Amino acid sequence: MQRVQEQAIIHDLEKKMVFLVGPRQVGKTWLAKSILQRFEHAIYLNYDSVQDKVFITNQSWIASTELIIFDELDKMPDWKNYLKGVYDTKTTSLKILVTGSARLETYHHMGDSLAGRYFLHRLLPISLAELAQTGSIRDLDRLLIRGGFPEPYFSESVLDADRWRIQYINSILSTDVFEFERIHNMRALQLIFKLLRARVGSPVSYQSLSEDAGVSPTTVKQYIQVLEALFIIFRVTPYSKNIARSLLKEPKIYFFDTALVDGDEGAKLENLVAVSLLKHVCAKIDYHAQQYALHYLRTKEGIEVDFALTLNEQVEKMIEVKLSDKNPSKSLLHFHKKYEYPGIQLVKTLHHEYQLGEISILKADRFLATLFL
Repeated sequence: MQRVQEQAIIHDLEKKMVFLVGPRQVGKTWLAKSILQRFEHAIYLNYDSVQDKVFITNQSWIASTELIIFDELDKMPDWKNYLKGVYDTKTTSLKILVTGSARLETYHHMGDSLAGRYFLHRLLPISLAELAQTGSIRDLDRLLIRGGFPEPYFSESVLDADRWRIQYINSILSTDVFEFERIHNMRALQLIFKLLRARVGSPVSYQSLSEDAGVSPTTVKQYIQVLEALFIIFRVTPYSKNIARSLLKEPKIYFFDTALVDGDEGAKLENLVAVSLLKHVCAKIDYHAQQYALHYLRTKEGIEVDFALTLNEQVEKMIEVKLSDKNPSKSLLHFHKKYEYPGIQLVKTLHHEYQLGEISILKADRFLATLFL
């Protein structure tokens, strides 16, 4: 399946370097090599390869090279200055694509001398919108069971998908974690990972997790940040016009791989919607330079709406997720009445869509297939 971002990346390569980031095995290398086929003189270099490492260090490519793809370059000592030097001295016809995961995304948030020299593209798991835009069959149930990573999603059986997932998680928790940061209590990290799988969709208390895992709240927060940096989980914070206050409130945790959710179908559906909305938000930021964000709504009394899409820190729409309830939730009605936010209730099993003022009751699969990417 061709990924929808391919043309956008090729377009941006004409102007600057492109950083392609996202979870491991989400399809970055496959997409990069697909782009490579578009050029007559292009090379793919992986820093993990001994031969490629020497080639990269010596900058041994010929002058007629049109495209260089650097993979795993963030493992190179002082890679940022190396890349800056290559970019600043390259020929005008040379294009540079850099792929990576945790370090590249973390670096993007930090900022540095590479500012102004690259465009960021975030590749996230396959969604219903991407399936729709590429002419593939939309299958909500398949996404709920297998998640949106290409290999398990397109595998011949659920068993093959499950075997992939076991190896994937073992690799991340046994290798990638230690390459990214020193972990002093691996058992606690694994336990926190397991606890988070069972708490998808609920506000997460660092204090509660610390008591269950037997480590301090500070350590819990650190380990969650590591899992987030490795693109295993992502946080959705409560909406507040005061950003500082919002960050102090309890976040909700979701997994990039919906199949990792240890819960019922409702929890898996909410996680799938979260990933789909995050992908939509990233596309709005990366391609339209619009200040979108994903939050949830919650009052001190505990009245909660699953998600709120915001633009320029103002709620554009609120979204509630249900398996089969066709009646507008009391939480949607509460926030609409008090703040006049337009709302959408996404229902997995729904015979007829309808409108109730500014509250829309929509089929989940149809709405998710229309999101911008």
